[in-house]
Amino acid sequence: MNDCYENADYCSALQTDFYELTMAQGYFKTKKLGRAVFEMFFRRHPFGGGFSIFAGLESLLEKLRKFSFSTNDIDYLRSLSVFDEAFLEYLASFKFTGNLDAVDEGSVVFPQEPLIRVDGNIIECQIIETLLLNTINFQSLIATKTARIYLASEQGTLMEFGLRRAQGADGALSASRASFIGGAAGTSNVLAGKEFGIKVMGTMAHSWVMAFSSEEEAFRAYAALYPKHPVFLIDTYDTLKSGIVNAIAVGKEIVARGGNFGVRLDSGDIHYLSCIVRKRLDAAGCTNATIAVSNDLDETIIKALVDQNTPVDSWGVGTHMVTGGSEAAFTGVYKLVAHERDGELLPAIKFSDNPEKTTVPGIKQIWRLKDRDGMTIADVLADDDVHPEDMPHLGTQMMFWHPSADYRHFYAFVEAPPVPLLKRRITAGVVTGEHPSLSEIQAHCKADLTTFDASYKRLLNPHIYKVSITERLRELKLDLIKRYLSA
Repeated sequence: MNDCYENADYCSALQTDFYELTMAQGYFKTKKLGRAVFEMFFRRHPFGGGFSIFAGLESLLEKLRKFSFSTNDIDYLRSLSVFDEAFLEYLASFKFTGNLDAVDEGSVVFPQEPLIRVDGNIIECQIIETLLLNTINFQSLIATKTARIYLASEQGTLMEFGLRRAQGADGALSASRASFIGGAAGTSNVLAGKEFGIKVMGTMAHSWVMAFSSEEEAFRAYAALYPKHPVFLIDTYDTLKSGIVNAIAVGKEIVARGGNFGVRLDSGDIHYLSCIVRKRLDAAGCTNATIAVSNDLDETIIKALVDQNTPVDSWGVGTHMVTGGSEAAFTGVYKLVAHERDGELLPAIKFSDNPEKTTVPGIKQIWRLKDRDGMTIADVLADDDVHPEDMPHLGTQMMFWHPSADYRHFYAFVEAPPVPLLKRRITAGVVTGEHPSLSEIQAHCKADLTTFDASYKRLLNPHIYKVSITERLRELKLDLIKRYLSA
């Protein structure tokens, strides 16, 4: 069995939707094998937020490198009695040989802008669609959720504890990776620690305490096994009457030896209990002892606790971090923006009764505009193919339009060099460029978040960030709309 794990020898190209293959056979038999350009973008931020985090790129690149049909895969497709032998022979040697551009993983991103651009044979572009969306959508959802929790904790220490609540083994592994990008300090998932080099973290379960004749005996045994910095779970029986009492009794011995310890709360009123626990620890001379909390936490609960100055040193978050909590999916889509016809690459557009769903045609670059202080003010989509000079120019005041191409527009003085976000990642099927470590991706995410005003990052009613198109792209979109509606 192959589930396209990053450490697998190959990634089965059967991880695609059936209609991708039926369309691919159609292109093959009708000899529509020309060049096509697709873009992956998303329609709205999850969680009612004002920003999202782009995640999953390095996972996708590794999967695409191994993406192929095995002999067994071809035999299965043959058994469906849908595909011709000539097409099956084509698939037997299938490999993505096109180009792929993408923004840096861990970047703060916004709706309607192309996060990934795929350029190649239309069959290859089509077949990789499902893998691309499956990888990017899930990890971007989890990275965004974690970043919200990280900001709510005021950049506190987050422990990802979601393995047992995640959507299967692959979902858990991807979630641990994405959570780390979004700001988690470590994970309880030991396999994720091995695969990605994430710090593994954890304390004890209530069963450990219950397995001993007394709470103090359980704590003392644990401290003997792990003397560096044991963390005691103190709410198995009664947090204040027994848990913290026994933790202090054992903890004072650890402190006397020059060590330190911590306690964890997993139930009850976290603010009330942690305040009393902190006072008792300090009164006992255990001023450096730490307090960790868990119990179905999310960003709104953590924000409320932080606002109350709750004395918590680290936050264990599981279900809401690795599943997305209130949001089931990231709204990423993959649309054709240009295709070859009679030897010429032409811009393509998708229409919708909803203007927000009518796509922006053509091959585009994202230009991020910043002020002199390095704070980000807007993203602008510009023609990156026919008119590569269609970009914001330093030292000029320019007018930019809403992606819907309606009357909405704004003026901006470009006072700092515009930053192009899309960069080449695959050239003619070969993965190229630098490949940052997961720690470097997390550092980029944290740094990128600091360049955005707090109004875009607040949990409730965030300010709407400007994603716009140039005058040239607006004219192209309106021209295609007029042309197709009058045809």
